[in-house]
Amino acid sequence: MTTFVDRVELHVAAGSGGHGCASVHREKFKPLGGPDGGNGGRGGDVTLVVDTGITTLIDYHHSPHRKATNGKPGEGGNRSGADGKDLVLPVPDGTVVLDPQGNVLADLVGHGTSFIAAQGGRGGLGNAALASARRKAPGFALLGEPGQSQDIVLELKTVADVALVGYPSAGKSSLISVLSAAKPKIADYPFTTLVPNLGVVTAGATVYTIADVPGLIPGASQGKGLGLEFLRHVERCSVLVHVLDTATLESHRDPVTDLDVIEAELAEYGGLEDRPRIVVLNKVDIPDGQDLADLIRPDLQARGYQVFEVSAVSRQGLKELSYALANIVAEARAAKPVQEATRIVIRPQAVDDAGFTVTAEDGFYRVRGEKPERWVRQTDFNNDEAVGYLADRLNRLGVEEELVKAGARAGDEVVIGPEDNAVVFDWEPSLAAGAEMLGRRGEDHRFEAPRPAAQRRREREAERDDAQREYDEFNPF
Repeated sequence: MTTFVDRVELHVAAGSGGHGCASVHREKFKPLGGPDGGNGGRGGDVTLVVDTGITTLIDYHHSPHRKATNGKPGEGGNRSGADGKDLVLPVPDGTVVLDPQGNVLADLVGHGTSFIAAQGGRGGLGNAALASARRKAPGFALLGEPGQSQDIVLELKTVADVALVGYPSAGKSSLISVLSAAKPKIADYPFTTLVPNLGVVTAGATVYTIADVPGLIPGASQGKGLGLEFLRHVERCSVLVHVLDTATLESHRDPVTDLDVIEAELAEYGGLEDRPRIVVLNKVDIPDGQDLADLIRPDLQARGYQVFEVSAVSRQGLKELSYALANIVAEARAAKPVQEATRIVIRPQAVDDAGFTVTAEDGFYRVRGEKPERWVRQTDFNNDEAVGYLADRLNRLGVEEELVKAGARAGDEVVIGPEDNAVVFDWEPSLAAGAEMLGRRGEDHRFEAPRPAAQRRREREAERDDAQREYDEFNPF
């Protein structure tokens, strides 16, 4: 059963905001109690947080769909809905977050580092919050905003100071098992190591991590063998250690050729040219291995490599190797820039930035902007007063003025939002803004269509009013 997963596709969905409530206060002896609808709660976020106790992404491999809870709707009596609970997803240190196209969204390194993968939707305002001096009793409330949802890719890049690279069965797992307390699987056949192994080494005052990367073969950078599956785990290391087998049983191989092949694959993969290299001639406890090490050592040193002869069985040369690696790691850490606290940068909105754009497209005009699109998502189009409120907001924002500048005329098609989720309507520039145009709660005369039943009701009410006035005239007392 797979226990190590370093790449998963995750489907995250934040919670939607709760709807606002349209309610009127009702109490004995208070006929005009006024609006008391509460606001909806905020939807929960989906947040990725680095947890150093996690070493694999296997939980998300088995359960790739994660969703936060929705906010609760508002209620009468000025009671706001409860906020949705945030969903916190722990990920290993060194997790890279990408979109489906491969663009990096976040690189999560360091315990507690977080990234909001999906933002929860805002709760809708109740009619109590929408009341104003001119709109004293709104007959509508705003809808909760849908939460964000997206597909993301999580890739784990091991955070290690030292990476052991080499052919399969070169002795990398044996080496990490004697340098640290790690207990990797060790056997006498190729590709025994199928997942990276991490160990912690203490050399004097320096403590560093060492990673055993599964064996590489020619063509690894193009995907042969385990290929690119684990090459990314060496990207963060400070030093590369070439582990060369001086006692290989394959007659067509020799340590120098193995070194050239692995270097060619690392160069093909790219991004590792600046890493210092150390060459480890392993298995010198075997007589033939020691003879071969003595033969090739001058050639490797002539190339500029620092060479160590070691044996995982007899522990020969391990102390010198561990201290040499500690010195390189310490130098690399000292050369890194000092981490500064994250600066909060406030970027005020430009004076000429309206917050939206109006563009003429093929046969229609498209309006894009954070505010117009959010207002549309929060509008109940079954309520004429809510639609009128949306028209007023868009007009105050300047959308109508920009449509006129873009050449729009009455009856032209206007689209608000992106192609996959837009609201389409025919533009009527003659709409007036202001609460003085409003009628009964939930209605707006600007959007009134011929309604026979409503017209008959108004006529009957007008007749009753006329009859009452005539009665009052002839019966003043």
